[in-house]
Amino acid sequence: MSKMRLAIVGAGPAGIYAADLLLKAERDFAVEIDLFEQLPAPYGLVRYGVSPDHPRIKGIITALRDVLDRASSGETGDDSIRYFGNVRYGQDLKLDDLKRHYHAVIFSTGAIRDAALQIPGIDAEGSYGAADFVSWFDGHPDVPRTWPLEARSVGVIGNGNVALDVSRMLIKHAEDLLPTEIPQNVHEGLEANPIEELHLFGRRGPKYVKFTPLELRELGEVRDVDMVIDERDFAHDDAFADETLMKNKQVIVMTRIMDKWRDEQRAREAGEVEPASRQLHLHFWSKPVEVVVEAGRVAGLKVERTAPDGQGGIVDTGEFEIIPIQSLYRAVGYFGSPLDEIPFDDAKGVIPNAQGRVLDLEGQQIAGVYATGWIKRGPVGLIGHTKSDAMETLECLLEDRDALWTPDETDPLAIPALLDERGVPYTTIEGWHRLDAHELGLGEPHGRARIKVVPRDEMTRISRGE
Repeated sequence: MSKMRLAIVGAGPAGIYAADLLLKAERDFAVEIDLFEQLPAPYGLVRYGVSPDHPRIKGIITALRDVLDRASSGETGDDSIRYFGNVRYGQDLKLDDLKRHYHAVIFSTGAIRDAALQIPGIDAEGSYGAADFVSWFDGHPDVPRTWPLEARSVGVIGNGNVALDVSRMLIKHAEDLLPTEIPQNVHEGLEANPIEELHLFGRRGPKYVKFTPLELRELGEVRDVDMVIDERDFAHDDAFADETLMKNKQVIVMTRIMDKWRDEQRAREAGEVEPASRQLHLHFWSKPVEVVVEAGRVAGLKVERTAPDGQGGIVDTGEFEIIPIQSLYRAVGYFGSPLDEIPFDDAKGVIPNAQGRVLDLEGQQIAGVYATGWIKRGPVGLIGHTKSDAMETLECLLEDRDALWTPDETDPLAIPALLDERGVPYTTIEGWHRLDAHELGLGEPHGRARIKVVPRDEMTRISRGE
């Protein structure tokens, strides 16, 4: 093989890191990499899954953009990367198309659906998945432009960073988000939000949370919001947590943060501090068991109090409480989506694989087909995990080089011609530059870094210079 032609489906961090690592890998052949993305703009969940008030994380886009720009500009010699946005795998391109034009394909399509929560009433009106809400406030082009923000009392289920992001965006005053890149329609929706209190629920105790200290600290720094603590949640005698978890520096820091909130609450209760206009209630040892429904809408959340079992788990106590709320968000994890003609594990929400080599339903390797990122391992891990994950997949790909597909068509102009023939209004990296400049220009008159363009057709039109 003098040149490997590789297709990567999904242009988020996982896909772009896989491309970058292949460019940097030791090899005796050149590579041509085509990245296909269903959205007009690249970068996946970094653009559409990170809260707009977290610019430090969105700074990852700068590094990803450098990968695409460097490889598409010819700086990498005989190696190259091309970006084709607005192309849907399974619709605009099929598996047979990839086999005809490439030696292999890596699927890096991520996980964008909400994991299910099987409790009665979860499908009532006013009950939402966190992933859908995140897509709305991040300006995803395929979600509605409006969001029903009508509740004064809101519940969020989950003790991970997504639950904190959702809670922060719901409880924060809209004017404090103006320095961020939220789309105009999102700002207008949040500005009309009548919320007065938010209740955050977790099945286990405060030392077991999956938050990161920085995220937790940020939640307590939101202007005009009081953190409300239930002292019962800190009264358990939990030797396992004290002897095991309290050796973790992150747990120690988060415990100090919550202890500070408890002190502030005592000061409010003593009349030493004026209360804020909004409250965020933390409910630990609280397992959701039923959504209370009235007239088809969310009216409350029934929880069962839990207790530590002495081994890091929980036991049910038989003590139930109902917290009145008018809307509910479940942030219990993301879940992958099946892909046309590719095996899928419905229970885990991933493509079955061994170290990135995709397997059929009998556990046999499928030649030429690989996976990386969340669609490979599930929605866990940070950006660092995504890089090591991509490296594992690429090592397998390179080991298999003699058993990959043999493409019939190797002309690099064949794919653009095929997409044109099928009437696919695809976008390119040059088109992303146009869209990027346009969004920056929208924000400049308002003193904002960027205002996102939301509708897909407008994004496509700007990207294509039409």
